[in-house]
Amino acid sequence: MNEVKYKKGIYGFWKPRGPSSFDVIREIKRSSEDKCIGHAGTLDPLAEGVLVIAIGKEFTKKISEEVKKEKEYIAHIRLGVESSTDDEEGEKKNFEIKKEPTQEDIEGVLQNFIGTIMQTPPIWSAVKIQGKEAYKRAEKGEEILMSSRQVRIDEIEIISYKFPELFVRVATGSGVYIRSLARDIGKMLKTHGYLAGLIRTKVGSFTKENSIQIDVGFQTPKIRN
Repeated sequence: MNEVKYKKGIYGFWKPRGPSSFDVIREIKRSSEDKCIGHAGTLDPLAEGVLVIAIGKEFTKKISEEVKKEKEYIAHIRLGVESSTDDEEGEKKNFEIKKEPTQEDIEGVLQNFIGTIMQTPPIWSAVKIQGKEAYKRAEKGEEILMSSRQVRIDEIEIISYKFPELFVRVATGSGVYIRSLARDIGKMLKTHGYLAGLIRTKVGSFTKENSIQIDVGFQTPKIRN
C-alpha cells in the first residue's frame, strides 16, 4: 500500500516540463489520502510551473476560486515563424522579415494587449465546440472556427529581446491563453510568432518557492489537454 504523502487541502505543485497536468494528478493520487482530486488551470506538457491541486471533495468545490486569481508567466516567444498549434509542437512555417522589430516597436505593440481584450483560443485547446474539445476535433481533421472571448491581461513587460527571441513577463486574470497572446503579438508585429516556452511562476498566493516539487517520472505523448 502506498504511503500517504498528501492530506486533504489545496496545494501548489511545481509541474515539470514533459508530463501533462493529468499525469501529475495521477501521480498524486497514488499517495494521497483522498482520491477525489481536481486542479485549477491546466498547463500544457511543454510548459512548467505552478499547478494548483485540491485533494478531497470539500476542497475541490473551492478550486474554482483559485482559477479566478491572478496568474503570472514567463513566456518565450519566437518571432519570424508560425506554428500550426501556436507552440513548439506544431508544424512550422518561416517568414521573410523585411525589418526586424526594435524593442521600442515591441513595447508599443504590447500596450495593445493590456487590459480587457478579446482573444481567440488556439484550435489545439480544451475549449469545447458543440460539447467536444477543440483539439479532439482538430486531431480528426475537422475544420474548426474558434470564437473570441473576453479576457484580462494586467501587465506585460519585456525581460529580454534579441530577434527572433523575445522573453516577456505576463500577469493575467483567468482564461488567458499565452499561446494565443504569442501568436497575436507576432501578427501585430507583422513577423508572426509562436510560444516557444512557458513557465507559470504564480497562481494567487502559490509560487515556486511554496510549491511542492514532484517527479512524475515519464514523458507523455504529444497531445493537448
